[in-house]
Amino acid sequence: MARLARALLVVFLACNFAVAQRHTAASETPTKLPDAPAPSAEVDQSTDTDDDATPTMFPHWENSRFLIGGQANIIFQAHGPFHSPYQGPNSLLPRGEYKTSLLGTLYLAAQAIRDPKFALDGLFDLESAGGRGDSEALGLAGFTNLDVVRNPNLGSTPYMARAQVHQIIGFTDKMVENARTQFSLASEVPERRLEFHVGKMSLPDFLDINSIGSDSHLQFMNWTVDNNGAWDYAADTRGYTYAIVSEYDDKTWSARYALALMPTVANGIDLDWALRRASGQNWEFELRKPLLGNLLPPARKGTIRILSYVNHAHMGLYRDANKEFLAGIGTRPVIQNVEKFSAVKYGFALNFEQELTEDIRMFGRVGWNEGQHESFAYTEVDQTVEFGGDYSGRRWSRPNDKIGLAFVSNAIKKDHQEYLKLGGLGFLLGDGNLNYAREDILESYYNMHTWRGLYYALDLQFVDHPGYNQDRGPVLVESVRMHVDF
Repeated sequence: MARLARALLVVFLACNFAVAQRHTAASETPTKLPDAPAPSAEVDQSTDTDDDATPTMFPHWENSRFLIGGQANIIFQAHGPFHSPYQGPNSLLPRGEYKTSLLGTLYLAAQAIRDPKFALDGLFDLESAGGRGDSEALGLAGFTNLDVVRNPNLGSTPYMARAQVHQIIGFTDKMVENARTQFSLASEVPERRLEFHVGKMSLPDFLDINSIGSDSHLQFMNWTVDNNGAWDYAADTRGYTYAIVSEYDDKTWSARYALALMPTVANGIDLDWALRRASGQNWEFELRKPLLGNLLPPARKGTIRILSYVNHAHMGLYRDANKEFLAGIGTRPVIQNVEKFSAVKYGFALNFEQELTEDIRMFGRVGWNEGQHESFAYTEVDQTVEFGGDYSGRRWSRPNDKIGLAFVSNAIKKDHQEYLKLGGLGFLLGDGNLNYAREDILESYYNMHTWRGLYYALDLQFVDHPGYNQDRGPVLVESVRMHVDF
């Protein structure tokens, strides 16, 4: 806790320095919201000077080549006792429990080249993740707090979260407005352009983004609501990897490719640098067109994204682990005993969002992976279906408030089910037995902007068949979140 406090103090002091040094000729023109905003960009950038309408604690530089910012996110989460005739080493505990997680991040960035056609940024983030999740983040495929690090032994010591070079190569002189974020400092960019991000990053910073369901700091909190659960994206246990992301952007569409390092073991902190035997490859196509055609006015924006991925890593087959156990080897199936280098796991995902009215938006995701190889990096989901939406508080004169509602249903394949039924353990799941059913989750939240970048949220998550086990649950998880954008 002391280390986390020191890290957040650094954020606070750095942001005060930003206030003292801010550019005196900052533009008064509001920045256009991106189609898929980065985390903490989901607020109404009102030009009103009233504190209640200011989306950050301190004003930011607008026309400087430098960016200094930060955020702090604290989530208190609890659940009561629930039905459970048995439990295993990786079960959600059936007794009532509560935990608190703390996440603080310092964002630093600078533009080496400011010409919009060839802009070059350097980005660095320092982060501290402390606290715990309920049951040490075990027992649920769709865990209820995305801020939780799945290995609590790592502690809250600050670490380098991101360190990147961002390069833009423009192919036209026509410029369009660009939201200035911690990932891109340019305020305008060429309409047709190529972008590269190289270094340490989290792949969901650039892929599977959804402006309604991607930000656990201002929106939903569940792992499989904010990300596609069937996308076993390359990452260490904190969610980061080293990667190259290339992106081509045109007027109404974008195409992306990412090559990333995989962890050496499932949910491990160490990455395998041998790309010939271990890598995560990702492709995404994005089309920015209204999804309902002429049924809605042209001003109602819509976006659809199609993602595919192929992972090579030291993985095992659930079927091989089951066969080994049924042949009399060991007291339970152990997936680590049958792992092989360069094993291949692949999958597909679809992600969409659509404005329905000035205040109402809907979104959804569908995901599938082959499910025969072990879940390795993100979570234990082989299939997922999700639908939801949000409603702006503009109607009651609170434009930065939001109400959100989402339903997600997750599933695993037959061999994965059998592995858990025989007593096998994944890196998240393992009740010692399994009476299989889909894991269904309903989440709702109210996020309230109270003052200058300070937000509070109430969140409820109803989980039926936790860990795909209809012998256990259901469970209701209550959360209170405080978020500060410095």
